[in-house]
Amino acid sequence: MTLHIGFLVFPRVQQLDLTGPHDVFASVPGATVHLIGKTLDPIKASSGLVLTPTITYADCPALDVLCVPGGIGVGELMEDDTALDFIRRQAAQARFVTSVCTGALVLGAAGLLRGRRATTHWAAHHFLESFGAIPVKERVVQDGNLMTGGGVTAGIDFALTLLIGLIGETEAQAIQLQLEYAPAPPFNSGTPDTAPKAVVDLVWNRAEAMRAQRAAIVERAAARLNG
Repeated sequence: MTLHIGFLVFPRVQQLDLTGPHDVFASVPGATVHLIGKTLDPIKASSGLVLTPTITYADCPALDVLCVPGGIGVGELMEDDTALDFIRRQAAQARFVTSVCTGALVLGAAGLLRGRRATTHWAAHHFLESFGAIPVKERVVQDGNLMTGGGVTAGIDFALTLLIGLIGETEAQAIQLQLEYAPAPPFNSGTPDTAPKAVVDLVWNRAEAMRAQRAAIVERAAARLNG
């Protein structure tokens, strides 16, 4: 039986949020992986990489796995009624509803995080409570059929974890081996708990303007949800 796995694509998506787990899921025999856009027009990721949707919201089949990646563009997505309605419709019947990085905020804006354990990028973690979520500081968090991954590179861990429930642990390990996923970074600065304070401050301060803008969007989206 074909598995239908769908990723939302939108302007200024974080490409690795999408392409990391996409490679994992595309390695599953019999899986069809969809890149879902409002239209089939090419979309530019935040890094400048151009992505081309393979299917539109209107033509997308019922998905076994719905995944919302994150990125700078989630601000617009959190206030996009067409996208939020599509997410709600698919989530109502999907086997798994998932996100990577700040894609969790979009699930929150769609009303799908209320009372659910979830994670997101460390710099956006404090926004989860605004949507009624139970924030959990882990790389991958599962609560029933909801699975959320942490920031960016956590998308690969998230995808491999999800495969355990889809095709079994042995097959998931085989895909990990096929992709030679054995991370060994040159330094231990992957989380704010392990990175030097100067590095954490540098990253935090660089994102100050975007963080303020996102806070305003989260406030509006949460108010709409709770209004």
